[in-house]
Amino acid sequence: MQGKGLINFLVIVVTIACLYSLSFTFVTRKVERDAAAYAQGDIAKEKAYLDSMAGEVVYNLGVAQYTYREAKGNEIALGLDLKGGMNVTMEVSLQELIRNLANDPKDENFNKALEEATARSRSSQDSYVSLFVDAYSTLSPGGSLATFFATKDNAAYVKANSTNAQVQTFLEGQASSAIDNTFQVLRTRIDKFGVTSPNIQMQQGTNRILIELPGVTDEGRVRKLLQGSARLEFWETYDNMEVYSMLDNVNRALAATLKDTEATNTTAADTTQASSSGLLATLGGGTDSVSTDSSTNALAQQNPLFSLLNPSTAMAPNNQVVLAPGPIVGFSLLRDTAKVNRLLENPVVKQIIPANVQLLWGVKPSPRTPNQLELYAVKPTGLEAGPVLSGNVITDAKDDFDPQSNSPMVTMYMNSEGAREWRRITASASADPNNKRAIAIVLDGVVYSAPTVQGEIPNGVSQITGNFSIEDTKDLANVLKAGRLPTTAKIVEEAIVGPSLGQAAIDAGVNSSIIGLVVVLIFMILYYNRGGWVANIAVLFNVFFIMGVLASLNAVLTLPGIAGIVLTMGTAVDANVLIYERIREELSMGKSIRQAIADGYKHAMSSILDSQITTFLTGLILFFFGSGPILGFATTLMVGIITSLFTSIFITRVIFEWMLAKDWKISVSRPWSEKTLQNANYGFVQNRKKFYLFSALFLVIGIISIFTKGFSLGVDFQGGRTYTVQFEQPVNLEEVRDNLNDIFQMNTEVKTFGSANQVRVTTAYHIEETSDEADQEVLSKLNEGLSKISGNPHEIVSSQKVGPTIANDMKMRAIYAAIASVIVIALYILLRFRKWQFSVAAAITTVNDAVVILALFSLLDGIVPFSLDIDQHFVAAILTVVGYSINDTVVVFDRLREYLGMPSRKKDHIGDTVNLAINRTLSRTVVTSLTVIFVLAVLFVFGGEVIRGFSFAILVGIVVGTYSSIFLAAPLIVDLQGKTPEEDAAAAKAANETALKPAKA
Repeated sequence: MQGKGLINFLVIVVTIACLYSLSFTFVTRKVERDAAAYAQGDIAKEKAYLDSMAGEVVYNLGVAQYTYREAKGNEIALGLDLKGGMNVTMEVSLQELIRNLANDPKDENFNKALEEATARSRSSQDSYVSLFVDAYSTLSPGGSLATFFATKDNAAYVKANSTNAQVQTFLEGQASSAIDNTFQVLRTRIDKFGVTSPNIQMQQGTNRILIELPGVTDEGRVRKLLQGSARLEFWETYDNMEVYSMLDNVNRALAATLKDTEATNTTAADTTQASSSGLLATLGGGTDSVSTDSSTNALAQQNPLFSLLNPSTAMAPNNQVVLAPGPIVGFSLLRDTAKVNRLLENPVVKQIIPANVQLLWGVKPSPRTPNQLELYAVKPTGLEAGPVLSGNVITDAKDDFDPQSNSPMVTMYMNSEGAREWRRITASASADPNNKRAIAIVLDGVVYSAPTVQGEIPNGVSQITGNFSIEDTKDLANVLKAGRLPTTAKIVEEAIVGPSLGQAAIDAGVNSSIIGLVVVLIFMILYYNRGGWVANIAVLFNVFFIMGVLASLNAVLTLPGIAGIVLTMGTAVDANVLIYERIREELSMGKSIRQAIADGYKHAMSSILDSQITTFLTGLILFFFGSGPILGFATTLMVGIITSLFTSIFITRVIFEWMLAKDWKISVSRPWSEKTLQNANYGFVQNRKKFYLFSALFLVIGIISIFTKGFSLGVDFQGGRTYTVQFEQPVNLEEVRDNLNDIFQMNTEVKTFGSANQVRVTTAYHIEETSDEADQEVLSKLNEGLSKISGNPHEIVSSQKVGPTIANDMKMRAIYAAIASVIVIALYILLRFRKWQFSVAAAITTVNDAVVILALFSLLDGIVPFSLDIDQHFVAAILTVVGYSINDTVVVFDRLREYLGMPSRKKDHIGDTVNLAINRTLSRTVVTSLTVIFVLAVLFVFGGEVIRGFSFAILVGIVVGTYSSIFLAAPLIVDLQGKTPEEDAAAAKAANETALKPAKA
C-alpha cells in the first residue's frame, strides 16, 4: 500500500484536531453541571453562577487559555428543537420603506401600486421594488416616479428628471441598505440578551432575517425588543475628571452602606480608608482584572464599586497614575457589568448621581481593553433632558479611508436641519482648544463611538476617525444609517419550543443514534465476519470525526442533524460493502487474500467516488435551498460523506495491511453468507416491461390521489399557526376539533402528536396578521377552546407561526431544490459516463422516486397513526432519497461501464450486459439497503414524533430507490440505447439471406 505513512499521519492529525474541537464541549458541560449542583434547581441562581464564570478561565492548555464564554463559543451548540427557545424570522417592511422615502404621498396610483406589489409578493419570486415599479408603470403609463422620490433628503440620488429605471435602482439600493442596517441593529440587541450561542443570519436574496435564541423563555420581551424602532442619538459628554469625584462618592457611600448592613465588631476599615490618589495607585492604569487574593478582598470590601469598575487612568510623565482625559470614566469586565448596574440602581447611589449625568456602556470591548466594556458619562442637554440631537437627521453614512493616514474612517451626512444644529453643537464642543469635548453616538442606549470634536463642522458632512478596523467602520456606518431607518421589521415567522419538548427530542435522538449504531455494528459482524470488525472500527471513527468536524465548524446540532448522523451510520458502511463484495469476487477467481484486497480496493474506488459524490451534491443543494433545521441536516450529511470516505477507504486499508503483516486470518464472509447472491442470474432486463407496467400503474393511482385527495401541508408550506398541546389525560380529537372550530369559526386541523394525550393544532385564523395583538388573540381563543375539555388541564409546549409570504417562499425554494437536484445529478452522470442514455435513465428514475413518495404520502395520509405533513423536513427526505437512489444506480452504471469497455463483451447484446451488471452488483445493493433500512427503522420507532414523518419518508424512499435502481434505471438504458451497429449489421445480413432464399413452390 503506497503512502501508508502519510495516511497514518493524517489519521493522527485528524484525531487530535477532533479531540481538540470536542474538548470545549466537555469543559462547558462540566461548568454547567457544577452550576446545576450549586443552584439545586434554582434557575436564577444557576444563571447567576454561569454569568459569574463568563470571564473566568475554565480551560487551560498552557499555550492558550479559554474563558467559559470563549469555550462556550467553540462547543457543539444545540438547536432549538433540542434545547428549547425561540426562532423568529424578521421581515423588513419594504412597503413602509418606499412610502416613507416618498414622504407618504396620497397619489391613488402610487398607493394602489404598493398594495398590488404586496399582494403579488406572496406568490412571486421577484423583488418587492421591481413588483412596485411594474405595478405603477401599468397603472400610470408614462408616469414618472421621480415626482415622488426627488425630495430634499434624496437629492443626492434622485433628480426631477430621473427615469423610472434610475428610481428603481435607487429604491433597490435603499432596500438593501435598510436590510443591512436592520441586521446590524438586531445583532446588537441580541448580544444584549446574554443568550448562549445565538444565531442571526440574513436570508440572501430576501428582505428577511432569521434569528435563533436557544434557551430564551421570555418570549414577550424578545418580541418587544426585536420589533422596537432603532433609536439613534447624539449626546454631549462629560470629561472623566468631572465625574470621578462623583463616582468616588458613590463608592464611599456603598462601602458605608455595606458596613451598616453587616454585623461586624471591627472598625479597622475606618482607619484604612483609601484616599482618591491612593486608590488610583492601587488600581493602576486600567488593570485587566481583580484577583481573588486577600489584599484584593479587602479592597473589594472597602471599595464596592471600584473593585468592579476600574477608573479610566493613564500614566503621567512622572510615572504617576492620573485620570485619563475623555468621556470614558471606567472599565469593567464583561462578567461584572451586571453587578455594576445593580450597584448603580441602589437607592443611596441614585441620590448621589445628579439627574444631568447618565452612565452608558460601550457596545463591545475595544482592542486595548479586551474582555472589558467601557463606561461613558453623557450629559442630558437637549429637549426634555435628552440627547443633543436625534439620529433622524442622518441622510447617509459610509465607511471610507482617511486620505492622509489611509486609515479606516466613517463619513456622515446630515440634512439641512441637522447640519445647522450640528454646526452649533460642534462649535460649542471644540470652543476650548485645551479641552475639546467628545460627542457620543448612541444606539438603543449603547455607545458605539465617542469621537472628540476637533473643530466646527459647518456643512453637515463629518469624518469620524479613531482606532477603527475596516469591520468597525462598516458597523458604525450601518448604525448611523439605522438612525433614519424609514421602515420597521416585524416577526413574520415564529417557533417556540419548550424545554420539556427539547429534552424529549434529545432523548429520542440519542436513543435512536445508539440503537442504530449497535444494529449496524452487529449486522456487519454477522455478515462479513472479521471484515465486519474492521468496518465497525471505521464506523466508530466516522462518528467521532463527524462530531469533531461539526464542533470545529461551530455547527448547531438539531434533531434533523442527529437524523443525518444516524443516516450516515447506515451509509458509512456502503463503501466497505462495495470493497468487500469486490474482494469476494476477486477471491472467487482464485486470487490470494493479499491480492484480492489490493484489487478489491482498486476496482471499487470508481463506484465509491461516483456514488458518494452524487449524494454529496444532493446535500449541497439542500444546504443552499434549505433553512433552519434543514441546514443542520444538510451540513451533517455532507460532513458525514467526507468523513465516511476517509474512514472507509484509508483507515480500513491501514488495518488490513496491519493484519496482513501480522499474518492474521482475514475473511470477508461467513459460510452462510459467502455465496449469497454472488452468482445471481435473474432476468431483470427480460422482464423489464412487467416492471414498467407495475410502476406506471402505481404512478397513475398515486397521481389520481394527489389531484383528488391532495396533501396535508405543514404550516411552513401553507402559513398559519401551529401549537403542540399536551393534556394530562388522553383526549378525543373530534371533541377538540369541534370546540376549536366553534371558537375560530373556521376549520381547524387537529392531529395526535406522539401520544394520545398530545395533539398538534394548526389554524389559519388571522393568517394575514403578524402583529403581537393577533398572536395574543389567537392564543386566547385557542386556550378558550381547549379549556372546554373539562377535567383535563392542558399545556402549550411549543408553537410556530408562518406568514403566507414565508410559506410561499418555502414552497418555491422546495420546488427549485427538487428541480436543481435532478438537473445537477443528470449533468454529473452525463459528464462522468459520457452517455446521454445513462443520464436520461437516471433522471427518469429520480423523478419516479419523488412522485412515488409523494403519492404514498397522499394515499396514506389519515390512515397511518402519525403525521404525514408535506413540509421542509419532507423536502429534505425527498432529496436524501434522490441522492441515495442515484447512489445505488451509479454503482450499477459503473459496473456496466466496466463491462462495456471489455473487448470480450463487445459482441454481447446490450441487454445481456446490462442484466449481468445488475446481477453482479445485486449483493452490494441489497446489503447496503438493508443496513440503511435497519437504521431508519430504528429512527422511525425510537426517533420521536417530531421526525417520524421525516424518517418514514426516507425509509419508504430507500425501498423505492432500491427498487428503481434494480428494476428501472439500468433496464431503461436498453430501451434508450436502441440497436448497436453490430445488431443492425446482423439484422441486415439476416434480411439479405431471407431475400436470397428461393421461394417455396
